[in-house]
Amino acid sequence: MEKNEPDDTPNPSLTENARFSEHHSADYYIDETPVWCDGTSIPQNIFTPMQWRIWWLATAGKFFEGMIVFMTGVSHILIAKEFGLTAFSMGFVTSATLFGILVGAITLGGLSDHYGRRKMFIAEMIMFIFFLVILTFADSFLVIVISLFGLGLALGCDYPTAHMMISESMASRMRGRLVLGAFSFQAVGILVGTGLAFLVLSWYPSLEAWRYMYAAAIVPAILITVGRFYIPESAIWLLAKGRMPEAEKSISQLLKRDPPYPSRFLLKNVATAETNEKKIGELSSVKHLLQDRNSRKAIKLSSIPWFLQDLGTYGVGIFTPVILANVLGYASPHAHSISELIHNKVEAAKGAALIDVMLVVGVILAIIFVDRVGRIRLQVLGFLGCALGLLIAAYGESLNTSQQLPFIFGGLMLFNLMNNLGPNSQTYLIAGEVFPTRYRGAGAGLAASVSKFGGVAIAFFFPILLSDIGASMLLNALAVTSLIGAVITWKYRIEMTGKSLDDVG
Repeated sequence: MEKNEPDDTPNPSLTENARFSEHHSADYYIDETPVWCDGTSIPQNIFTPMQWRIWWLATAGKFFEGMIVFMTGVSHILIAKEFGLTAFSMGFVTSATLFGILVGAITLGGLSDHYGRRKMFIAEMIMFIFFLVILTFADSFLVIVISLFGLGLALGCDYPTAHMMISESMASRMRGRLVLGAFSFQAVGILVGTGLAFLVLSWYPSLEAWRYMYAAAIVPAILITVGRFYIPESAIWLLAKGRMPEAEKSISQLLKRDPPYPSRFLLKNVATAETNEKKIGELSSVKHLLQDRNSRKAIKLSSIPWFLQDLGTYGVGIFTPVILANVLGYASPHAHSISELIHNKVEAAKGAALIDVMLVVGVILAIIFVDRVGRIRLQVLGFLGCALGLLIAAYGESLNTSQQLPFIFGGLMLFNLMNNLGPNSQTYLIAGEVFPTRYRGAGAGLAASVSKFGGVAIAFFFPILLSDIGASMLLNALAVTSLIGAVITWKYRIEMTGKSLDDVG
């Protein structure tokens, strides 16, 4: 090269200095692919230890929800027998946690828009442990219902909060898989809860076995709570509140790498006079959420299909042991002794565990395809598959005893597979993505709360409807709600696959 010939070779340090002198959003830094000082880059995002810590801690809420809610499908018969409950009273036991989730999602989840994601992330687990201990030592029907409701409050708060802790800390192109990866622990919790019920009943065949089932969650919950104290606040939320120094400290903790990248964080102030501290609290309210035209469409997409999906999820999920007990001849209400009652619940738990395996398969498929196929397509496909599975199970119910078993097992397994591939996972993911940061917690909380109206209603009335109209008619009705869910999803579709949270609103 001649001395006077210009050198076109890029200087990594100059490029780095130029890039690091600009101000960017928190999402930009989270989405950015690291480029080291020698110009070397990697083909995909590197997740820092803190990002993985947040993800693991966020999986706990969905795990405990699956464990507690669906374990009630086994334990509520034991509780009813111990306290001499009627079918009407049993409805309060089976629906108390879901009603708590309904209230908690809308009242506590929205508080994360005002007080912060991290504070509510910690507070919900403290509340969960408190009511879990009370439930373990409950000595009356009223205390049991209040404790289950309190557990629901904590789990309801977790719906929007855990989602936002993940989605506001992870790269956009991996957000769907990571949120659904955390959501998959609901299926793990269902399997653990069902398996735990089976083991406890096998080792301790007593009416008080249900207390040990719930007590088993106390120590893990304490460990999760301690871990949540050692994570930073969401930098995206801090920026929306105009708290620049705290946001820069938070993003540096979140993206701490060895070697460090980037060398410093210069965040763009996205707060305006309209999004100051006082106004943010107002915008987080449901009233202001409903006044925004784009948010009204997001509410319809996130709430109505989720409501319809919960009818099937909790109706089939909680009462699968009851349905199988009827099919297999282990109907608990006809037990003549405590030992026979325990035996019947153990046999029903075995069958439920086999069917629940498909929940894990479904969510694994959802994680694989969500960022390739898209949220909306998977949700529509899942709703259609759920309807088909329910129709197969309903047809099996109309056959004689010797022929109905394969249809009922096959139909319920298909329902669980398609439910977790589609609506059960996608509704949760969509609700935390389609609202802007300033009221993302309120929007996601509202959607979760509306959905739980369906869960509470079906949990309360399912035993009554099962007795009055029969399983076949009930499963056919749930198939219709799944078809409606597919139509509503497509009508109000908002596809967020691959999009940054900065693009919302």
